[in-house]
Amino acid sequence: MSILVIQISPRRRLRASGSLGSSSEGTRLTEEFVYALSPDGLFLESQGQCAASLLPKAETIVAVLADADVSWHRITLPKAPAARMRTALVGVLEEHVLEDADLMHFAVAPEAAPGQPTWIAAMDHGWLRAELAALEKANVFVDRVVPNAWPDDPPGGHFAETDSHDNGGGEDGILLTWSHPDGVACLSLHGGLARTLVPAPTPHGTRWSATPGAAAAAERWLGTPVNVMPPAQRLLQAARTLWNLRQFTLARRNRGTRALRDSWKKFLSPAWRPVRVGMAALVIAQIVGLNLWSWNLKAAINAKREAAIGIVKSTFPRVPENSIRLDPGLVMQRETDLLRLRAGRPGDTDFEPMLQAAAAAWPADQPPVENLKYENGKLTLATVGWKEPQLEQFKSRLRPLGWKAESTNDGRVTLSRSPTGAAS
Repeated sequence: MSILVIQISPRRRLRASGSLGSSSEGTRLTEEFVYALSPDGLFLESQGQCAASLLPKAETIVAVLADADVSWHRITLPKAPAARMRTALVGVLEEHVLEDADLMHFAVAPEAAPGQPTWIAAMDHGWLRAELAALEKANVFVDRVVPNAWPDDPPGGHFAETDSHDNGGGEDGILLTWSHPDGVACLSLHGGLARTLVPAPTPHGTRWSATPGAAAAAERWLGTPVNVMPPAQRLLQAARTLWNLRQFTLARRNRGTRALRDSWKKFLSPAWRPVRVGMAALVIAQIVGLNLWSWNLKAAINAKREAAIGIVKSTFPRVPENSIRLDPGLVMQRETDLLRLRAGRPGDTDFEPMLQAAAAAWPADQPPVENLKYENGKLTLATVGWKEPQLEQFKSRLRPLGWKAESTNDGRVTLSRSPTGAAS
């Protein structure tokens, strides 16, 4: 899964001279972003710096904050519901942060448990929201926001040049980010503060790295070799952290078209390739199976039709075969009716059988029918003055014999053969 890691430019601040190093909310130091693109989060594919609209496309986008833009606070996580956790954090941290806690954005450490000590990351809410809005305006939707450094054990230190100085190979203008179990500190090598805060000797397993331009000064300051780590490689390292600062009001909202796009991107990812192959195989199997089933049913229908045609041909050999193939059932019925008429026997829907059925079911307390009408296999009888129980009794006696009786509002009952030849 391709990953695009974007470096968010450091937040501008007021300098000692009183000049503005901090822009108002929503004003960016630069309109370009440093980025690193990786096919899997481990190997670097490309890097560069460009405007948000020109950033490469990737399946996952991670934004990385500068070391000094995140402050770290160790607290006991309040026992509050998720909907009220941020309000609880404001109450706990209002004495720990230098700015108004209501204007800060907080993020809880991964796998933190209420009532247990944990780390809280704090940063300027308005500034971070403006940075994310600038990217979203260019259709760059950040999935995760992570810190460049976080409290860690074993500790680690990273040396990098500051943007405002040319160190000329010396310690001036070199910034050390010291990450240790008790927090994260950004220290200048100029002066003695860094020597005071970094223990000597350093704890076992301490990891040291430096940008190419700061490596020589870092090795002189440490007296030991350091791992040269270009900025793009450090971005990829930061993207592998479990931290995600997009929480609470800055949590990503997966709704509407964005949710659909995210789901489609996930479906097209290499991890879902077995699912796509399986679904394609399932669809093909269904299509082939339906066609085979259809061919089987068609063959069965044709076999039954040929059997019916054969019966009609053997029973009525004088009937042309072309007529039989058009509708063998109709031909069989027609020829059977002709034979019955020639033999002088009435059919099921002739007048005499219908009149006999009506007579057999006629109520004993009713006089003979006053008038009747026969037409197209239907016998209509006058039932003026009949009560509802008599009508139901008449119908119930006819049903077992395969007849259907329907009453009308004008005092008549129409008798016909039931379609199934049984009770209806």
